[in-house]
Amino acid sequence: MKTHAFRLTYGTDLRKGIEDYCAERSVKAAAIVTCVGCVYKARLRLADGKTVEDFDEHYEIVSLTGTISRNGSHMHISLADDCGKVIGGHLVYGNLINTTAEVVLEALDDEYEFVREYDEATGYDELVVTKRA
Repeated sequence: MKTHAFRLTYGTDLRKGIEDYCAERSVKAAAIVTCVGCVYKARLRLADGKTVEDFDEHYEIVSLTGTISRNGSHMHISLADDCGKVIGGHLVYGNLINTTAEVVLEALDDEYEFVREYDEATGYDELVVTKRA
């Protein structure tokens, strides 16, 4: 396992920034350890699995969790507004960083391979984990 720590800056799409970082460093399988920072535009897919909603306010990133692989990532985020009210959901593209996003990832390439395959039961491409020998 190898730990990666980096900062994304103003205007960067949070999801794309994380995926680009991993692609540039050939990280094939990773888990998000932590992420703190803020966004000035939030975009989330809600729990029904279909609805995508835009939020055009400033939010603090209070948690980000997920798995990253070359053929698909799955991340969930929680965001707090200026009154402390929290919203959350599936992280889609379009979450734009305000001042910073400080990200720590654990690359698992040496131990695991992550791929996504269609699952008829869920209707989604789901994570398939293979332990490396």
